Amino acid sequence: MSEAPAPPPTAPDEPTALVRSTLPDGRTADVHLRDGRVHAVEDHVPGRPTPPGALDLAGALLLPALVDGHAHLDKTLLGAPWRPHRATATLREQIAAERASRRTEEVPVAERAAALACRMVSLGTGHVRSHVDVDPDTGLDHLHALLTVRENVGDRLGIQLVAFPQSGVVTAPGVVDLLDAALADGADLIGGLDPVGFDGDADGQLDIVFGLAQRHGKGVDLHLHDGGETGTAQLRDIAARTAALGLGGKVAVSHAYALGDVGEAELDRTCAALAAAGVAIMTNGPSGPMPPVLRLREQGVRVFAGSDNIRDTWWPYGTADMLERATIIGLRAGLMTDAELGAAASLVTDEAAAALGLRAYGLTPSGSARGSAREMVGVAGSTAAATVASHPRRLLVLHGGRVVGPFADDAYPALVPAAGGAR
Repeated sequence: MSEAPAPPPTAPDEPTALVRSTLPDGRTADVHLRDGRVHAVEDHVPGRPTPPGALDLAGALLLPALVDGHAHLDKTLLGAPWRPHRATATLREQIAAERASRRTEEVPVAERAAALACRMVSLGTGHVRSHVDVDPDTGLDHLHALLTVRENVGDRLGIQLVAFPQSGVVTAPGVVDLLDAALADGADLIGGLDPVGFDGDADGQLDIVFGLAQRHGKGVDLHLHDGGETGTAQLRDIAARTAALGLGGKVAVSHAYALGDVGEAELDRTCAALAAAGVAIMTNGPSGPMPPVLRLREQGVRVFAGSDNIRDTWWPYGTADMLERATIIGLRAGLMTDAELGAAASLVTDEAAAALGLRAYGLTPSGSARGSAREMVGVAGSTAAATVASHPRRLLVLHGGRVVGPFADDAYPALVPAAGGAR
């Protein structure tokens, strides 16, 4: 794969400090780094000497790296010529259309996935969970391609891979063995797809998915589009299985449209089961029913966000900008106050990081109990609420303590190297 453009030549490759940073709590601070991690945070004092190798953020907002909790790197058409979208009426028709499209696609999966990964990096995403198709048509080819991409971009982007049975589990011959092999070959989690609506056998699919997760010691992330009480019944089944196997914090359900499609009593009953079991819910702000984000949070359910499909055969939309994704969710959920916009921001930062099990994340000094990540992003904004309202440009992207973006180095004049003396 081609290498991403180099960061600005004036920026230290591994800055020692990020001075005049605006923190999420509103303070203007000098953030000192050691081995790329936050070592100390001090209130900025004008006139105080700046350490050599520091970067001056000139008041820009410093956030922990953005997290994309649900993407499909292997499906994207980025890096390939534009293809007009083909409308389909059902999920099965869409899967068939995708299968036909990839048979004529000339740009390899790894090349397209790498193009999307680099775009994510430039926009400040430090970690992504990508579902990757494992089915009779592709076998393990997509998984192996993304394992290569993960190795190639690992110094810029953390990638978790979910073995995703796009063609079903029970109804697709050979898929169980393929999922087993995918987990053995390096997939981090096992997925599933509409146990009732697609496979027509909830117990059959979930027995297999949770059985393989238990055997391999992996997490679970299932697609669930089924609506109404059919969907909520499956959510409670997933919660019960999660609790029985002690997998709390390692299971997520993506989409969960049913939570936005039932009455309050059914919603509350299902939320109680999800919260007690430690099952997280991912939403991308879909056009149809959407889980009520604030209601779930109030009831103890972890909610996080993902971009889902980005310019592929499923839909032509998608920019890989997780702040824009928070905007979309905020608009759909009617989030307006600063507190609500802050909740939207958390869907693409700390809540997503927790859902992905990232052990070191945030701007807390490294001596703290949780520890500090080496992934951060500086944005042209003043508050988390403001970034959701306008998803501003990125000024600085750090991964592993190194400057890895943004790529358009002449477009971000607000980022300047700190002088060696006082400011």
